[in-house]
Amino acid sequence: MFEYKEKYTIDFTNVKHYLEMHFIIKKELDFPDYYGCNWSAFWDCLTDMVGDAPIHIEIRGIEVIEQKFDDVASKMIGVLKRFKHYENDEFINDITIEIVDGDKRTLIE
Repeated sequence: MFEYKEKYTIDFTNVKHYLEMHFIIKKELDFPDYYGCNWSAFWDCLTDMVGDAPIHIEIRGIEVIEQKFDDVASKMIGVLKRFKHYENDEFINDITIEIVDGDKRTLIE
């Protein structure tokens, strides 16, 4: 279902529409065709990725979705924080999520 990549990069820099944001997530994280383009489906597909290999997700252009879609960025970050601590931190050392803004990198803890 998922093709393992050393790093998954989600780039929202040129997003214009809400669904386009979810299409980018689906494509870059290699989510299945039935991905429902909502935060519950995002969670379900993220947790399906957990396994034997580390997961490194890099997010670019988050400021674009913050400006265009009200609290969508904070909802997404909330899901990613929960994912980082999935199964009572069982995979905490295997999951790296960072937000990139120019030269600044912020890890989601």
